[in-house]
Parts: sequence; structure tokens; C-alpha cells
Amino acid sequence: MPGMSRRLRTLIAAIGIAAFAWLLFAALERALSLAQRFMSLPEGLRWVIGGLLALMVVLGAAAAVWLLRPRKPRAPIIAPDRASLESRIAVLRESDANVEELRSELDELDRRRLSSSIYLAVFGEISTGKSTLIAALVPGSTPASDVRGGTTREVTHYEGNAPTGEHWTVADVPGSAEAEGNDRERVAREEALRAHAVLYVCAGDLTRTQAAELRWLGDFGKPLLLVVNKVDQWTSGEREQLIARLRERSEGIPDAILLVSARHADLGSLPDALRRLLAPGAAALEGQRENAVLAGLHERTSETEALWRAAEAERIVHRYARRAVVGAMAAVAPGTDLVIQGALAAGLVRALAGLYGVRVTEVEIEDLLRQVRLTLRTGTTVVLAVAGNAMKAFPGLGTLGGGVLHAFAYALIFDSLGRALAASLAERHALDQADAGARLHDLLADAGTSRLRRLAELTGDALRDR
Repeated sequence: MPGMSRRLRTLIAAIGIAAFAWLLFAALERALSLAQRFMSLPEGLRWVIGGLLALMVVLGAAAAVWLLRPRKPRAPIIAPDRASLESRIAVLRESDANVEELRSELDELDRRRLSSSIYLAVFGEISTGKSTLIAALVPGSTPASDVRGGTTREVTHYEGNAPTGEHWTVADVPGSAEAEGNDRERVAREEALRAHAVLYVCAGDLTRTQAAELRWLGDFGKPLLLVVNKVDQWTSGEREQLIARLRERSEGIPDAILLVSARHADLGSLPDALRRLLAPGAAALEGQRENAVLAGLHERTSETEALWRAAEAERIVHRYARRAVVGAMAAVAPGTDLVIQGALAAGLVRALAGLYGVRVTEVEIEDLLRQVRLTLRTGTTVVLAVAGNAMKAFPGLGTLGGGVLHAFAYALIFDSLGRALAASLAERHALDQADAGARLHDLLADAGTSRLRRLAELTGDALRDR
């Protein structure tokens, strides 16, 4: 029987070699045939086809180089310097914006630096066993846990000694991916940035959301361990496959990937990994921590600035629209083309540009207003139709006397121009005439009931107070 087996393998090998040789000869024969047909073509057509083939080869080689190129390590976010942040926060405070949380973040940064304690945040989705892991890491701590998940509602700190022997503070943060848990997720992320190092805990392969959270932490350059909890539910083969998938999906972000079973007090090699990660000590890790905190604070300050500017832009647009209503009643006769009031419109542009820190010249303002005049001349019918419909919907305007139609039209024009320009400045950080013009065109035709009601009230109030 062994002899038969060897003869069978030899026969199969011989058949395989013969089949390969036949395919090779067939390919060569086909190539020669194509070459002969190619050479029989007119010379001009040969050059065209040859050029296309060469282009395909070059593009294919470029694609292969791009796909096989070594991945560059992710560069951590570089935070602005503290002085510039404090200056921005001071400006917001002078503008009556709420900046107490921003100031408190800077105070907490200083407090933790002076404490000389190592701060470790345990971060991850709900139901991954974060609280149980903390109980195993910090003997004597009793974090609340529940099989339903989502037990941790706020940040809780547990103090003890790190594997390095230094004093450490371990933070149990609210889990992410909880229904209606946006505020708790924000709190968790802020605490993760305040920590010297982070344990990202999962209970299996990374979901798309978890992979995004891991990349977010990696962008801040955090010392990071990916801890896979509850591994007692898998076989050794399944664990190896899981590790391989996690290495691929985590894109080299974590310093190490570790398997633990916290509920069985089996931490595996996690204490050794923590010892290596925290070996430099709190003072040496402080620079990375401060960079992450300031970078996060920069984002929060930018959000506060955007909200304040949006509210201030609303006030500016309302103020100029009201002035336009009064000016329309004084200067516009029925039947006059809806040509924008130049001086008032220029003031609106300057005010909004100044609010968003965009420097504009008088030439740029005049060019923008010239484009606005053209838009209004071609869209007069639409503007008057919207204004007329508003007066029908809110008949109280009809009792205010003649010229109300034009007054409302000017309210619509200035409101549209102001909103279009504010949105463009906020997004482009420059006076983009084309973008502002396109937004203006859309807003002039917007006949939304709530907007028309607001403009009707503005028009009525301005005319009564005139």
C-alpha cells in the first residue's frame, strides 16, 4: 500500500507538471499570435496601442507601490502653547462667554502635576469589565459593577501603588457606546486625556466604533495598552486568532495587546506591561500628558468660540436687518428695484468679518456687494413673492401702512445676506464671494414658516418703534 501511495502521488505530480507545461506553451503561442497581429497594424495605431499599454503598466506599478508602501507612524496631535490658550479664554471671558470649565481644566492640570502621582485611566465601552479590572489592579477598591452594564456614571478615582512601586491614581470612567450617554462619554474622554497612560478595555474583536476610539487616543500620543478582558470564554486557538485580528485593526497604536480575565483575577502579563509603560515615572510622562490636555482644551475652546461667534453673528444680523427695515420705509417707494442699501450692507460685512477675524478690504466688500446686487436684480420676483406670501400668512403686517412689502423684503435680504456670509466666514475663514453668493441665493428662496414668522415679527416691531 505505501508503494501504491507513492506511485499515485508521482502520477498526480506528473499530470500537474504536464498541465502546467501545456498552459505555458498555450500562453506563449497566444502571445506570439498577438505580437504578429500587433506588428501587422499600421505604424500609427501601433504607437497608440503601445502607449496605452505602457501607461497601464506605469499606473499598475504606481498602484502596487502605493498599496505596499510602509505605513508611516501616526503623528501625535501637537497642542498649542498654554499662553495662547489662556489668552483665548480671557477674550471669551471678556465677551461674557461661559469659560469656567476651561479654566477649571487648566487648574486641574496644575494640581495633578504637583501631586506627583501617576494617573491611569481605564477606558472602553460598557460591559467590557472595566470596574472588575480596576478591582483586580487596586487591591481594596470596590468599584460598582452590574451585569446590565453602564454602571459607572461619573469618574471615580482609586489610589494605590502601581507595579513600579510609585503611588498611582486609577480612574474608572463611564463606558462609551451607551444609549443617551453623550455627556458621560465626553466626561470619559476628558479624563482619558488627563491621565498619564490609558488602558483601553474591550471584550473581543474591535468594533468600528472601538477602533475609532483607539485611533482618537493614539492621535494624542498617549502611552496605551489594549486589554482584552473575559478571555476565559475562548480556546487557545481562538485567542491566537483574536490577537492577530487586533494587531491588524489597531494599526500599531497600542504599546501592547494583552489578554486578561479580570473576573477570575487572572491579569496575565498586564502587571509587567504596566511596569514597562510607567517605568519613566510621573515627571517624565508629564510632558505627554500636558500635551494631550492642552490639545483637548484647544478643541473645547474652539467649540466655545464657535458657539459664541454664532450667537454674536445672530445678534449682528438681527440688528442690521432691523435697521434695513426702517431704512426701507424711509427711502424705498413702491415699484423701486430691490437694490441693497450700500452703506448698511457694507457695515454688516465689516461687522461679521471682524467677528470671525477675517481681514477684508474696501475693494473686496464692494465686489461682494456688486455680486449681491446682481443676485437681487435677477431674484427680485422671488424675493417679492416670498414677502407677499409672508404678509398673507401674517396679516397683522397689513395694518402697518404702505411700503410694508418692501420693508419685509429688506428684512429678508439682510437676514439672508448676514446668515450666508456668517456661515461662509465660519467655514472658509476668508471672504469667499462665490460661496457666500451661493448661500445667499438659497436663503432668499427659503420660505420656511418659522423663519418668515421671525422676520415678520422683526418687521412689525421695527415699524411700530420707528
